[in-house]
Amino acid sequence: MPLPLFALFLAAFAFGTTEFVIAGILPDVAVGLGVSIPFAGYLVSGYALGIAVGGPLLTMATRHVSRRTILILLTVAFCLGQIACALAPTFAAMLLFRIATAIAHGAYFGIAMVVAVSLVPPAFRGRAVSVILAGLTVSNIIGVPAGAAIGGIWGWRATFWAMTLIGVLALVAIWTLIPQTKAETQQPSHLSREVRVLGRQQVWTSLIMMLALMIGQMVPFTYITPLLRDVTGLDAMVIPWVLLLNGVGATLGVLIGGRLSDWKLMPSLIVMLAIQAGILVILYVVSPYPLLMTATIFVWGALNFAIGAPIQARILMWTADAPSLASSLIPSGFNIGIAIAAVVGAGLLDGGYGYRSLPVLGAVALALACVVAILSAASEKRSGAVAPHAAVT
Repeated sequence: MPLPLFALFLAAFAFGTTEFVIAGILPDVAVGLGVSIPFAGYLVSGYALGIAVGGPLLTMATRHVSRRTILILLTVAFCLGQIACALAPTFAAMLLFRIATAIAHGAYFGIAMVVAVSLVPPAFRGRAVSVILAGLTVSNIIGVPAGAAIGGIWGWRATFWAMTLIGVLALVAIWTLIPQTKAETQQPSHLSREVRVLGRQQVWTSLIMMLALMIGQMVPFTYITPLLRDVTGLDAMVIPWVLLLNGVGATLGVLIGGRLSDWKLMPSLIVMLAIQAGILVILYVVSPYPLLMTATIFVWGALNFAIGAPIQARILMWTADAPSLASSLIPSGFNIGIAIAAVVGAGLLDGGYGYRSLPVLGAVALALACVVAILSAASEKRSGAVAPHAAVT
């Protein structure tokens, strides 16, 4: 991994860990701040809202600032946010600090992906995107369990102090390793141009595929623990190991997806979407059988993140001449998809459908995404459209 990409990976790891670690310490946070556990859950939804809404707004507000400078400022904001959370006296203060950190999170991932693809030749941009995604998957494998363990031993506030330390390391890495270039300090500044590129069919169809992917992933994953417990019959002590295996698969999938993006992006994406729809059907079929279910969850996790890399690489490819707004919509799209998945999944369960039915909805979503990908690729081929080059002014 080139050293500048490692710096971006480290900050992505930090942001990913602080987003998801709250789930592991939520009961302790609730007790410490004097609220119920369900009410404390707003710390999760508030963070997602901050990414989805605040991230694009901050990205556009800072589009005149050089990307290296804004990455440094966002990492500083991350560190300050962790310190504030560690010292938060009330739930309201904690929620505000989390939302502020989430806004920086949303802006960071969009900008980091643009910087990542600018640091490598065009033939390697898919792998560059996969490095940033790997920060998220590794945060779930290492960062979240470690953060939860720290909170269990020294208290939940210690988790945020540990996150501050990681943020400082990421800040030093970005300051030291990310180059400052003349082209980078003169970004396109016309908002109308940023908005117009969203009208390219390759962009909005990719955003649709992203939403479908998140529904296919998060509708079952949000309720994966009761699914494994009540349908598969796994012991509570075994479930974390199955989830760890899913995370390992996700990390491998990120690396595979990046390479496939650089090889044949759209054919690879179409095939993976079709296979993933089939995997979700298999997930439904094998859910009562522990060994088969565990193996399927590993493959499912790998494909989820393998698919994510080419979708994001495609958005960046077709918005290279005006990337700021489009890149900031990538993390927004993911988090909107997460929110939709949570609502849809809850609606199915409230409607009397069991946990086993959730992968079926995911299969439908992935099948629709596959159809969108086929139609988009066919339209692109008919029109003879060529991806734009990055604007340098």
